[in-house]
Amino acid sequence: MTPGPLRVMTVYGTRPEAIKVAPLLRGLGEDPRFDPVAVVSGQHREMLDQVNQIFGIVPDVDLDVFAHGQTLNGLMAKVFERLDPVLVKASPHALVVQGDTSTVAAAAMAAFYREIPVVHLEAGLRSGDLRSPFPEEANRRVTSQLASLHLAPTATARDNLLRENITADDVVVTGNTVIDALLHTSRQGVPFSDPRLVALEEGRRVLLVTTHRRESWGTAMQGVGRALRVLAERYPDIEVVLPVHRNPLVREALLPALDGLPNVLVTEPLAYGEFTRLMAASTVVLTDSGGVQEEAPSLGKPVLVLRSNTERPEAVTAGTVRLIGTQEHDVVRQVSLLLDDPGAYREMAHAVNPYGDGNATTRCVAALAQLLGVGEREPDFAG
Repeated sequence: MTPGPLRVMTVYGTRPEAIKVAPLLRGLGEDPRFDPVAVVSGQHREMLDQVNQIFGIVPDVDLDVFAHGQTLNGLMAKVFERLDPVLVKASPHALVVQGDTSTVAAAAMAAFYREIPVVHLEAGLRSGDLRSPFPEEANRRVTSQLASLHLAPTATARDNLLRENITADDVVVTGNTVIDALLHTSRQGVPFSDPRLVALEEGRRVLLVTTHRRESWGTAMQGVGRALRVLAERYPDIEVVLPVHRNPLVREALLPALDGLPNVLVTEPLAYGEFTRLMAASTVVLTDSGGVQEEAPSLGKPVLVLRSNTERPEAVTAGTVRLIGTQEHDVVRQVSLLLDDPGAYREMAHAVNPYGDGNATTRCVAALAQLLGVGEREPDFAG
């Protein structure tokens, strides 16, 4: 009797997770060796649903853990409580988690307790500071200790794992699935739903800004808001576009300084397809997002990172990304440099993106097949 396909459960809860697991879910669904099961925690509700729609993913289970104002401990407890019966009923052969959210750490531990092999997608990222970013650095370190298979996006991530005594045979360098997702989405030509964004593609210089990190809430983020005001006033010919996070703490810190400026465009968070198009139309990207650090260089966009450290040092080394922190004068100086100096701009815009070649999904599926005894892994991504 021929055994049936192997059940691989993927648990994810936020928009960045959804973007990076979507190519893998598609790849598993197209492979007759596997029966993919998509479980969403709903840690970020509306933004998560947008990505699922773009990639045609209909979750099999929704844990629905989101609640306004809940604590990290409350979120983790809900994931534990609601995922465990799903694991018992589905009895997957492996469970995949992506990245470093609270959903990831809780799901990995729940699967480990049920003796289900944990597969960590985008494994091995390290900032070197357990509290920055918080709580992501701790979440990914914990998950690495529980995983049976580590899908590292780069050789640097692999080396981080080896230094922590992870067995080399359990680590595969795949490239990052975010590049697979970006290429898939950019081919779709998703239109802007906000007519104000359409005009940005007509040649005006655009400073795209995203910021939401917990460690920047309060004073640091207020400084970023003041810096954006200085830049908007100094460069009336540019458009500062800020798709602002829905967290009220983010909005309260950023928006007061930007009130009344004619060349600052504040929008609600954009669907992934629209955000990809906006990145392509931008001149400079100012962000504290990990995913944007990986995506924007593929579109030839210089990235200035509103952090003092990063778990993605490859792009810093390659020259596509620069760490600038959140001090008001540093933000103004570094953005001004790229807007004023064509040579400095070209140097960053033309650097090579080290994060992927669009074939990460194929390597991930092959690694899963080897883990479960139905195939062989492919050669590592060379970068």
